[in-house]
Amino acid sequence: MKFKPVSRSWVAIHPNAKGVIQFIGGAFFGTFLPIFFYREILTFLYKQGYTLVVYPFSFTFNHYAEAGFLIKEQYNIIPELIKVATLNDYELEIYLDDKNYSWLGHSIGCKYITLLEGFTSLSRDATQRAEQIRAILQETRSDKEIRIVIAQIDSLISELRVKVGEVERSIKRTYQKEINIHSIFILDQSSVLMAPVNTGTDAAIPSSTLAKLFDSLGLGVSPSPNECYKLIQVSNLFNKMGLASFKEDSIARTTVQFFISILHKPPQDFQSELSGGHFRPMGNENSKRIVSAFINAFFHLRQHIDLKLQQVVQNFFKELA
Repeated sequence: MKFKPVSRSWVAIHPNAKGVIQFIGGAFFGTFLPIFFYREILTFLYKQGYTLVVYPFSFTFNHYAEAGFLIKEQYNIIPELIKVATLNDYELEIYLDDKNYSWLGHSIGCKYITLLEGFTSLSRDATQRAEQIRAILQETRSDKEIRIVIAQIDSLISELRVKVGEVERSIKRTYQKEINIHSIFILDQSSVLMAPVNTGTDAAIPSSTLAKLFDSLGLGVSPSPNECYKLIQVSNLFNKMGLASFKEDSIARTTVQFFISILHKPPQDFQSELSGGHFRPMGNENSKRIVSAFINAFFHLRQHIDLKLQQVVQNFFKELA
């Protein structure tokens, strides 16, 4: 497995890829050299037959903007995957349907994935979309702050529509192929959340007094944990999600309980509670068990995955037995 820098991310292209896994790590570890800190689990996934895309992200309180960067980065990466596959005579079709692209997150990386899925539910009509956003934020944000968020999301959607059109035309012109993009966000793309954390300003600033001051001035984390939870709830999505939690993990406990006890998703078959703490995904001891939780989600979604991947999963469980 060899990672190459592409755009602002890292890519390891498998010569016989069964799918594409897009990975977002935790704070600090997901920002600085994630391909080093998560080497064990990434290596295992690559050996199972997946092309890997690892997205670093910046430290920022504006999680809306960073989620926007990540989805725009996806459209910077897709043409490169197709280019390399073509030049090396690799199987190309896997990269031409965005349903073959999935997401794996750890810690705060999961928040960005949930935001992207939540955005998927927003109306295509700008007026209706503004009403949806206002309903989510009206109890926690001023009218001025709400207008800023609406403008940010409107701008992101406009950029993505242009970007998707450019990608579609470029691929058709260069390779005489059609790419099937079902949504500018992540509709019908499976995701697995490992130790998900929906953090607020208090997680970024050690002083609770200072964190509250930042929030009161409108300078804190946006969206706040409660705003993110509300977006998840009203979206009525998250139907192709797997959840891996850890018994000694106090950091992710609140977020995990939200998904299980309040959202009632994912179904129990898609949940795995493993031994260890919050940073287990970066160690090698539990790599296979973590990945089994990941692949298990795909295994049960048989109607959404191809026969090749089903066989890979079956072989994987035989190996563990």
